[in-house]
Amino acid sequence: MAENRESGSTPEVSETASDVSGTAEEPARRGRVRARRAAIMAVPATLVAAGLAVLTAEGALGVQFAISGMPFTVTATELNGTGFEQFGGLDQMAEGSPNAGDTGGQVLVVTSAIKNATLTKLCQSVDLGGTNLLITAGSGAEKVSASDLTTDSTELSGDAAFNNIEIGNDASTLTKAGVKGPIGVFSQQADTVRIANLRQTNYATTAGVFKLPGLKLSFSSKGC
Repeated sequence: MAENRESGSTPEVSETASDVSGTAEEPARRGRVRARRAAIMAVPATLVAAGLAVLTAEGALGVQFAISGMPFTVTATELNGTGFEQFGGLDQMAEGSPNAGDTGGQVLVVTSAIKNATLTKLCQSVDLGGTNLLITAGSGAEKVSASDLTTDSTELSGDAAFNNIEIGNDASTLTKAGVKGPIGVFSQQADTVRIANLRQTNYATTAGVFKLPGLKLSFSSKGC
């Protein structure tokens, strides 16, 4: 290439310039490719999750701890709550988690927030591989109760009824449960919620107060 520049030949100089230009642009192209790959790994589901990931890192939504990445099942014959909100979120596993898979350790979830809740015949189980850690409570006269309850779920089913529900709110404007999601994210809220035959697949649960009357913890061959 140095000999070509010294020769003064126009065709060779032109070719050399093209080569030099290609060499200069190559690191930038590789950088852009790496950035795209990193973005794909960090956002396993939707484009909106990119914004959610930043907000989660800043503590703007979702749980305030690194999740294990092991899902757990929660069931109840009935849930009753006042002050209900729901919006999309993104949870992050601990760095180096063996459960990260190909998602970069992130799980796209639906965050449900309830200001005050009661649950009848609560069951929670986590599969430990061949056996289940099983927790039950609220099977007697006194129900399980929680305040400022949030659950991060990938699946939720049951027979639901809401009072004064609002669907399509911006998550940053929610007021019913005292929790605000990120701006520009779809959400819903209601004055009250009732879910019969509740079943959830959760990655995280938080509560200000969580009372579990009749608590029983055991290992079992079957989950909830």
